[in-house]
Amino acid sequence: MRAGETMAKLKAITVKNLQPKEKSYVVADDSGLYVRVSPNGKKTWLYIYSLDGKRRWFKLGTYPDMGLKEARDELSNARKLVDREKDPADEKVKARADRKAAPTIKELVKEYLEKWAKPRKRTWKEDERILFKDVVPKWGKRKAKDIKRRDVILLLEGVAERGALIQSNRVLAVVRKMFNFAIGRGILELNPCLNVAPVGKENQKDRCLTADEIRALWHGLKDAGMSEETRQALKLILVTGQRPGEVIALHADEIDGCWWTIPSAKAKNGKAHRVYLSPLALSLIDVSQGGYVFPSPRAEQRDKHIHVNALAYAVRRALKPDEQTGEQVLKLDPFTPHDLRRTAASHMTGAGISRLVVSKILNHVEKGVTAVYDRHSYDREKQLAMESWARRLAGMVEPQDHNKVVYFPAG
Repeated sequence: MRAGETMAKLKAITVKNLQPKEKSYVVADDSGLYVRVSPNGKKTWLYIYSLDGKRRWFKLGTYPDMGLKEARDELSNARKLVDREKDPADEKVKARADRKAAPTIKELVKEYLEKWAKPRKRTWKEDERILFKDVVPKWGKRKAKDIKRRDVILLLEGVAERGALIQSNRVLAVVRKMFNFAIGRGILELNPCLNVAPVGKENQKDRCLTADEIRALWHGLKDAGMSEETRQALKLILVTGQRPGEVIALHADEIDGCWWTIPSAKAKNGKAHRVYLSPLALSLIDVSQGGYVFPSPRAEQRDKHIHVNALAYAVRRALKPDEQTGEQVLKLDPFTPHDLRRTAASHMTGAGISRLVVSKILNHVEKGVTAVYDRHSYDREKQLAMESWARRLAGMVEPQDHNKVVYFPAG
């Protein structure tokens, strides 16, 4: 290699106008930045330094992919390494190896599900569904460390633009949790979801059906395009006030007379829960065949219960106007299956049932000293409250016939 002239300071126009010669040559400036011009016209930025008594060459980058300013920045970074007696070439090899070993988003998703979601979240399947539907197809091959805040915003906007505003919020929640997991594992230093606001504006969760709406729902379900299992499950949520996921997972083995025991493995708070079943509730349950009370309508999956998402999907579909008539099957304002649980609780407290008893019926987690020492089962209180709610509900559904309903005490 033949050294060329040294200039006081290289200029961008100078580098641009350098022409190839028969042999490679180098042009440098007094800052120590070199540019080598090869016979084929390739221009390479170089840093020449001494370390451990040896003179070494380090490639900073290639022109024009790396401009003059960027080359000076890289030169400054390389010099700092040499000042700390580190070889820039070795550090570059190490950085390349680290990057190659850095997990992709798809790899991070799998690690998050296996190491965090599955052991800790009962709803881990929903995390899995969201990540593989909305995240992996967009980011799967990218390195997790390369995802920036702008990427997150664009991802959420993409979900929202297909009409899934609320789903975009669910995506944000899961992705934020996954990146926090990555920080805890030493994969990332910062969470790209920091200061990212939800795209979809969610209404406060206070939807409660009125008596007229309950009547319209109860009678409208028979014409809704959904399986009988789905219809009965929706009604049972309203009658018992239990969570949709617990209702659709109801198994015949969990029922003993008028009582349904939700095992701790199924309860959201991890505590077994006894639910009194009024005659109205029992009329919605058929345990004669054993197994799940609400099996999947698919013939090949009858040994499984219907999926909780099927309830929400069936409700959304029944609330949409018919393409031909423009009328809704269920003539109601939008609601979700979980709103039926809230509706039951609201009407119970509205009828004078104490909030403590309603809380026991809903199996809410209690805190404080009272929760530690209160070992009373509240079975009798729950039975009376559920019988009262069933009578009130029957009156809403069939105003003229509710007095004909027969109730009996728990055995």
